[in-house]
Amino acid sequence: MTESCTHLDQVTLVELPASVDGCEDCLRDGGKWLHLRICLTCGHVGCCDNSPGRHATAHHHTTSHPIIRSLEPGEDWSWCYVDELGFVLDGVRGTTRIPPSPLLR
Repeated sequence: MTESCTHLDQVTLVELPASVDGCEDCLRDGGKWLHLRICLTCGHVGCCDNSPGRHATAHHHTTSHPIIRSLEPGEDWSWCYVDELGFVLDGVRGTTRIPPSPLLR
């Protein structure tokens, strides 16, 4: 039996932004990110769990928004925090220009 995400009804973002400035929380607080993720419910851009702030996961805990998508070049995977499931979500269009990671400079 194949597992599937049970929260797809909460995906409202289907067109990725053309570009982002970085992790919204790191930019506000002066932090540094490694990889960027976008919330598919509201469009919040946060940093990955390998970043010091872990802002994408913090956003999930604050809002209960279940699904993020990687914004890294060449990556199209999504993750559902609630179902603890990674998958590729059809129907999300576009690519996003992102700045280089401050942690890799």
